[in-house]
Formats: sequence, C-alpha cells, structure tokens
Amino acid sequence: MNFFKKIIRKHRKGVVLSDKMNKTIVVYEVKKVKHKYYGKSILKKKKYLVHDEKNISKNGDKVNIVETRPISKKKRWRLLSIIK
Repeated sequence: MNFFKKIIRKHRKGVVLSDKMNKTIVVYEVKKVKHKYYGKSILKKKKYLVHDEKNISKNGDKVNIVETRPISKKKRWRLLSIIK
C-alpha cells in the first residue's frame, strides 16, 4: 500500500532576474553540462516564474526554489530560501 508515499520535489538554485510582479519573481538558472557527443562544456540557461508570498527577494539575490503544485498558468515553483 502506497498511501503515504513521500513526494520528492525538485530543488533549484538561481539568481533573481526580476521582482516587478506582485508575489512573483523570475529566477534565472545557469548550469554547466558536457555535450553528449563532443564532450565540450556548454551553458544551459533557464528561467522560472517563482511564487514569493511575502515579496522579500530583490534583484540579484541568490535563492533556492522548490517545485510545487501549479499556482497559475506558468508558476510551478515556490521560493524556499534566500542564500545571499
């Protein structure tokens, strides 16, 4: 019986790119990965819309975000903590 199966949520680290929306921030994640065939290091970039309930993060902050249920059309992440 898997009634109480623990949900494993994804975590990401990134930098706040924009905080102009109410209760929403845009977080920019950059990660370095190796190319499958050539082996060269390339940068993968992605933006996430993140729910920030108390509007506490500002531009340039490094933050931890966690995956959550859909909050709006594009928001599926929530602010976990501010690193710096």
